[in-house]
Amino acid sequence: MLALAALAILFFALPLVGLLWRAPWSNAWGYLTDDNALTALRLSLICSLWATALSVLFGVPLAWVLARVSFPGRGAVRALCTLSMVLPPVVGGLALFFALGRRGLVGQWLYRWFDLQLPFTTAGVVVAQTFVAMPFLVITVEAALRQLDGRAEDASRTLGASRWYTFRRVTLPAIRPALAAGAVLAWARALGEFGATITFAGNFPGTTQTMPLAVYLARETNPEQAIVLALLLIAISFGVLVSLRDRWFGRGAAGRHSVLA
Repeated sequence: MLALAALAILFFALPLVGLLWRAPWSNAWGYLTDDNALTALRLSLICSLWATALSVLFGVPLAWVLARVSFPGRGAVRALCTLSMVLPPVVGGLALFFALGRRGLVGQWLYRWFDLQLPFTTAGVVVAQTFVAMPFLVITVEAALRQLDGRAEDASRTLGASRWYTFRRVTLPAIRPALAAGAVLAWARALGEFGATITFAGNFPGTTQTMPLAVYLARETNPEQAIVLALLLIAISFGVLVSLRDRWFGRGAAGRHSVLA
């Protein structure tokens, strides 16, 4: 068992070691501070933060409904709302295009009525990132809500508190660690999104070219810069996962709330 586990660890570690081995450390800072790289990084941070905010705004109520409200087809709804976690990202981007594109199912009306076009815009990047990131928050918060002892909520409602007051003053503080974990995980997923973004929003420097897209382009024109930018994204993702495990997933009841614990 130990030997097989060691081989598995090696399997996951080797690609990272390969990048570290080939990284041009003497020129790394220059590649990181290149104007195109900084523009892509700034756009990635802005869009991923917006995607995280939207994921929290819509994902928390969705998680609450899935955890607290019984209705026919709840399992199918849950599967639908988390489908983008397992879809090939390019497929997700294509689906978004035919739904929200200029001639899409809903997008055509957005364009006709509000002159709003999402594909190939920065807003389109946010939409694509939200589409793939929100499920990570939903499943984390839903798991926390399902594990939560409902007696305090029942007592609050018995005393005459409204559902919104009970959620805000009783439920939300109790699931705050899981909510924070889900939000950070959603942010990391949005930051690293590639396939849905390039399919739905395109790859225009300064407008839709995020860091993953910059890495993809640099791979063809400047492999050394691609390695440095890739290592930056890996470092951010690795740091997020380690912090989540140590601060939330591995301690106390809050860690047990997460499906990743």
